[in-house]
Amino acid sequence: MSKYHSVMLIDDNEIDNLINQKMVEAAGLSKYIYTHTGAKSAIEFLKNIEQLDDNIVSSVLPDVIFLDIDMPLMDGFQFLEEFNKLKDSTKDKCKIIMLTSSINPQDVSKSKKYDSVKKYLNKPLSQESLADLSV
Repeated sequence: MSKYHSVMLIDDNEIDNLINQKMVEAAGLSKYIYTHTGAKSAIEFLKNIEQLDDNIVSSVLPDVIFLDIDMPLMDGFQFLEEFNKLKDSTKDKCKIIMLTSSINPQDVSKSKKYDSVKKYLNKPLSQESLADLSV
């Protein structure tokens, strides 16, 4: 039985997305995995879901979003700013985990300013980090 119905991976590095997707699959963490190579497309995806019927919204919205910080066009923090403008029901359902190769303490403390960010993990995902995952 999967822990979550669906998760979303947002990372401009397709190889990281693929590795993380395989990790999520191997851990049996989720039934569905959405991957986005850009924060902008991910936020558009979430906005589009919000337009759907309420019954559908809850089954399509990801329970967990793994978010990279360092991306072109729109970085992880810009994504969070846009995410904060979404409906409360969306923000309540989607728990965000910062997934990054950054070891910058400023990134860690900056991510703590966002209520929706529940955890900060270093890349790549590991079976251990996923097994211990509770958000």
